[in-house]
Amino acid sequence: MNGLASAFLAILRRDLVLAFRHRGELANPLLFFLIIVTLYPLGVSPDPELLRRIAPGVIWIAALLAALFSLENLFRSDFDDGSLEQMLLSPRSLALLVIAKVLAHWLVSGLPMLLLAPLLALLLDMPSRAAWTLETTLAIGTPLLSLIGAIGVALTVGLKRGGILLTLLILPLYIPVLIFATNAVAAAGAGMPVEGQLYFLAALLALALTLAPVAIAAALRISMS
Repeated sequence: MNGLASAFLAILRRDLVLAFRHRGELANPLLFFLIIVTLYPLGVSPDPELLRRIAPGVIWIAALLAALFSLENLFRSDFDDGSLEQMLLSPRSLALLVIAKVLAHWLVSGLPMLLLAPLLALLLDMPSRAAWTLETTLAIGTPLLSLIGAIGVALTVGLKRGGILLTLLILPLYIPVLIFATNAVAAAGAGMPVEGQLYFLAALLALALTLAPVAIAAALRISMS
């Protein structure tokens, strides 16, 4: 168990160090997220009432696209330098090792969006209850996006130009997350209950945490065989 925990922490630390060494790649999805949200009012209307209505969809679509933008390199560097093959040959649980990589990916892509969301909610004039609900949906939903996306990345890691295929594979799986998250934030802004949507998102996250590591490990073995 200690060896497995050490391997988990080693992969997590290694991926975080590599991410911060390539700050440009680290910043691109976050800048993409910011640009979409900040330019949207300029392209639609600065009317506060309209901004409040469209804010949940704007922020969540931006978060989804930024997450998609950041996924392609999740296993790419490991595939190129042979580290991925070493992970497959390791006697330790591959499912647990890939969770370390997904966690590192979320820490450098999902967490910054979570931290920026209150400022963007303020920019779009969202009510405080809706802003807090937005934070909650992002806290639940962005790890879910990383877990689902990692399955698609694992299936396409051996392809030289798998970006379009990756999008086609995982975008339909992102749609339920988008629908329930935006619906929860919109309901909060209208003063309606949001527990049902949040419970559904939490159930999806629990299901993904249970099944996604096994699916990612199996997809990597298929891609590397």
